[in-house]
Formats: sequence, C-alpha cells, structure tokens
Amino acid sequence: MNRDLLSRRLQQQGHTVSRAENGRRALEMIAAEEFDLVLLDIMMPDLDGYAVLERLRADKVLDRLPVIMISAVTELESVVRCIEMGATDYLPKPFNTVLLRARVGATLEKKRLRDRERLWARSLERELEIGREIQQSFLPEELPQPAGWEIAATFQPARQVAGDFYDAFPVAGGSRIGLVVADVCDKGVGAALFMALFRSLLRAFTERAFAAGDAAADGSRLLSTVVATNDYIARTHGRSNMFATAFVAVLDPKTGSVVWVNAGHEAPVVCGPAPAVRLAPTGPALGMMPDMKFAARETVLAPGQTLFAFTDGVTDAKDRSGRFFSEERLLTLLSEGAPSAAALLAAVESSVASYSAGSERSDDITMLAVRRAQAGDRQGFVAGGAASS
Repeated sequence: MNRDLLSRRLQQQGHTVSRAENGRRALEMIAAEEFDLVLLDIMMPDLDGYAVLERLRADKVLDRLPVIMISAVTELESVVRCIEMGATDYLPKPFNTVLLRARVGATLEKKRLRDRERLWARSLERELEIGREIQQSFLPEELPQPAGWEIAATFQPARQVAGDFYDAFPVAGGSRIGLVVADVCDKGVGAALFMALFRSLLRAFTERAFAAGDAAADGSRLLSTVVATNDYIARTHGRSNMFATAFVAVLDPKTGSVVWVNAGHEAPVVCGPAPAVRLAPTGPALGMMPDMKFAARETVLAPGQTLFAFTDGVTDAKDRSGRFFSEERLLTLLSEGAPSAAALLAAVESSVASYSAGSERSDDITMLAVRRAQAGDRQGFVAGGAASS
C-alpha cells in the first residue's frame, strides 16, 4: 500500500517510478538500470534499508546515488543512523504531498548540479590530458649523443601539465649542442602555456645565433639568445607577470667547453673526479623586465665529469613531516658518482621518490645530465637518453 501510494503521488508530480518489493530486488534493479533517486524504507523483507544503504555506499559507482529514507515518526533514531551512513534526506510516514514534492525536488536538483559538475570535471580532465600530450610533444623525443658524451634527462610533472621543461638540440651545423633546463613560475595551465613559449623562443633564438657563418664567440651568441628571449617576454607579455628561471648552455663536444647563462635558476652542479662546482646565477629570471643584464660564463668538462642541472622540485620534495629533500642531500648523492648520466638521474630519482613516499608532490621535477666519457667507460651509449613520466 505504501509503495502504491508513493508511486501514484510521484507520477502525478511528473516522475517515472519503478517499484521493488524488497531490498534485494531493489539492488538488482539499481544495478541493471540508471536511476536518479532511491526512496528507501528502513523496514523491508529479505534485506532491510540499512543493508541496502550500506551496499550502495560501498559501491564506487553507486555511492553518490541520492537516497531518501522513509520512516515512521517513531523511528527518528533509525533515521539519524541512516543519515550517518550516507543517506541524503528522509520522509516521514504517512506521506505529506507538499513535503514529498519539496524534498524530492530539492534532492533531484542537487543531483542535476552534481551531474553537471562531474561532466564539466570530466571534460576539463580530457582537455588537460590533451594539453599534457601537446606539452609532451615539446620535449625532444631523442637527445643528441655526440661521440664521447652521454646526455640524459627526466621529466615528472606534478599535474597533467607543467611549467618545467628541458631541451637539448644540435646547433651550428651539429658542431654544438644547445642545452636548456627551465622552470616557469606558477603551476597549471598558465605555466604550461608559457613553458611552450619560453621553450620555442630559446630554441629559435639559439639556432639563429649559432647559424653557420656567424663568427662571433659562443658566449656572445648565447648572450644574445637570452637577452632576446627576456626582452620579448617582458615587452610582449609583461602584463601576464609570467617569468621563468632558466639555465641555458651550449656544449662544444670537441673541447668539452660549456658556455652558459644562469637566469635566476637553481645552480647546476659539475661533479665527477674533481670537487663539485656550482654554476651560480649570472642574471635575473627571464621575462621580469626588459633590458636586464646577464653574463655568460664558460666551464670545461674534463673526462669523467658530469653537468647536472635540475629544477627546485628536486630539492623541495617533502617527506611526510614536511621536511625538504634539500640541496645538502642532493650534493651528497651527487658526490657518490655514477657510471653514466642515465644512472645518475635514476639514483636521484629513486632517492627523491623514496624520501617523499606517502606525501603529495606539489612541484614538477626536471633533471638533465651531460657526462663526458673517460678512459675505461663503456663506449657506445644508447641513443635517445630522454626519459619522461
């Protein structure tokens, strides 16, 4: 009688209604069809309302299905228990038409809003996934591997899209290798858009500066690249207040010379047989203001030495207590050495992952290692060397 009465009133209000004579049948119907709302009596044969509600809330697909409990006025404590178990609302028996209309209408409206939010979230997730795929395409599929050298990189975005990036590409007809590790300020979509812009500008300006026939010194040519990138961003996109720290370098594989500019970036480390050397900033971050001053420096990598560049996601990784991985821990790890650039990156990556296990990563992690072979090294490094996840 209660089912018949409730069904007629809901149908009069314009709803489509299905009826189940017990809790087990209700679960079968809910599993087979899509419903917007369940009106569930506490006292039922076979499976009571508590058992049905518990199974619905334990199901990852059905846990958000709205459930209005039906109870007699004397069952208020049972209603409270159901609300604690995840019920949306309750209706007392006997049914009041106005109250029925109000509570069913309000519950369905909330469900419609949640459905739209989930649809929007899925759409946004898909857009971010497309953005991640496009951004991934900006990273080099393969890294140049000049004879006697190994270049490896790793990239771990904290979200679908990231502000970090690395690059390694031949310039000057292949006689030089351009190297970049950069970190765009902020997170998310805005940082990802500017990451693409910074990466394209740095590569294009470097290729132009080191074009065949240009007899200028490597330092002057690299400096023009950095200045041009800084001024373009500052003048064209100054209102966006977006900037990037960047380590930009050009390697001469024949001599081991690395000409570099550090635009406000974490100081890379030259490690190996000799004591470690840090390549400190030689200018501000790129894009903050036009006409900023930068300086180019030169470092020569000896056989067995490795240039290790990274973003602050490495040193700022936190453990469960909120303590940073720190530069000290990184430098200690680098001092232990590794037989190859890829092995060095793998060791740092493993150490950071172990240190931060159980805590949420809040920043992107990007690393680039350039190693000069020495006598006794295994020759013929694997081409590519790029790793991303």
